[in-house]
Amino acid sequence: MKNDAPDMQRQQLDQWVRQAREGDQEAFRHLVEAYEKKVLALTLRMCKHKEDAAEAAQEAFLAAWQGLPFFRGEAAFSTWLYRLASNACVDLLRKEGRHRAHAGPSLDDEELPLPLPDDGPTPQEAAERREMREQVERGLRQLPEEYRQALILREIQQLSYEEISKVLEVDLGTVKSRINRGRRRLREFLTENGNLFSPPASKKHGEEGCS
Repeated sequence: MKNDAPDMQRQQLDQWVRQAREGDQEAFRHLVEAYEKKVLALTLRMCKHKEDAAEAAQEAFLAAWQGLPFFRGEAAFSTWLYRLASNACVDLLRKEGRHRAHAGPSLDDEELPLPLPDDGPTPQEAAERREMREQVERGLRQLPEEYRQALILREIQQLSYEEISKVLEVDLGTVKSRINRGRRRLREFLTENGNLFSPPASKKHGEEGCS
């Protein structure tokens, strides 16, 4: 049976957006409460320090309040808000000269399988998990800003390619290219550091590669 709760929630959010556009501060407060955790989760993974993440989140909501009268609704409010948060992080990092933002936990995608243990790990598994997470974070910090940004929006925020296109204001092909190249570079980094196995040798050179 289809659950109507998500539809009701979207209707309430849409109502708050309409009211906030008209200057209703109480409606905007409800929007902040509804999205503050998601926005902060995004800024925490793009900024190196918690203080910077909090500042970027605050700047995003301030920009949203100031820009709501001009918000035409061509994209979802959440997509527009993520764009503001992403831009606030980039502006902050550039202003302070920190171009390598700290990313979040390891990615989990069919094109980038990471051998993370299941829940309830043993001490050894817990140590391996910490090591893997640290390696992934280091690898993400090695990525160009545009690759890291796209990967975080895709893997951490779980946005669709179309939503990422709107957030970053680039075409869909560019989004896919950045994500694919970012995954490839991260995979190469993990392989070089011994956290992922290299692709198997071809049959032609398989025996020569054995020692």
